[in-house]
Amino acid sequence: MATTVTLNNGVEMPSLGFGVFQVSSEDTQAALGEALRVGYRSIDTAAAYFNEEAVGRTLAESGVARDELFVTTKLWVDDLGRDATLRAFDASLERLGLDRLDLYLIHWPAPGKDLYVESWKALVELRESGRVRAVGVSNFQPDHLRRIVDATGVVPAVNQVELHPRLSQAGLRAVHAELGIVTEAWSPLAQGALLGEDAIASIAAKHGRTPAQVVLRWHLQLGNVVIPKSVTPSRIAENFAVFDFELDAEDLDRIAGLETGERIGFDPDTFNGFGRE
Repeated sequence: MATTVTLNNGVEMPSLGFGVFQVSSEDTQAALGEALRVGYRSIDTAAAYFNEEAVGRTLAESGVARDELFVTTKLWVDDLGRDATLRAFDASLERLGLDRLDLYLIHWPAPGKDLYVESWKALVELRESGRVRAVGVSNFQPDHLRRIVDATGVVPAVNQVELHPRLSQAGLRAVHAELGIVTEAWSPLAQGALLGEDAIASIAAKHGRTPAQVVLRWHLQLGNVVIPKSVTPSRIAENFAVFDFELDAEDLDRIAGLETGERIGFDPDTFNGFGRE
């Protein structure tokens, strides 16, 4: 199975990356250092995670060549709007200690602010200037996607959304397929809530794998890019070892039966930030 996906502008992105959501700066350095040692080369952070500086330090100290790394960060809702977006991008780059990004995402559409189209235009400017290789969005619904494409003619390379067996996002993934957008899954393990499911445990036993490996493999076979998070060295390594087995049709059917449509995170149609501007 391929370990990369090709984005709609030709850029290659690893299909399995390392996420640092809800990881402190101190834990980020240890966990990301271990992830890089194991072999992860795609790192997903965000301004709102408050650990970009720790990510940057760890990357600089790792000895891994810059051209081997794929670094993603995100624009927070308080910085929507053209000029604020450009300032926020510069600030993220400075905190990361980089002179260019591989992928920059609008973290949430925050439709109540009605500024995501303006920010999307700014991201397109950044891509055209060569300061970021690819641009995309996160938590965008089909209407949000169509609006920015209609406004600019530029299709996001990626939409990073909550996605796991309880929320498989089939309708949104179909829109992505139609438009040529890569689906990237955050909270791919439903923050651990899925790992005790009988169906997952049974499939894991059948393949001699962990429940987490089964769910990550499910994502990859759907064509999703996936960014599991862990601060435990053994799990960091286990989560990376998912390219040497395959789920069969029966396994996939059983996992499909876990769909409930329930979200862990915010509703993208109503979330507009935390009112801290």
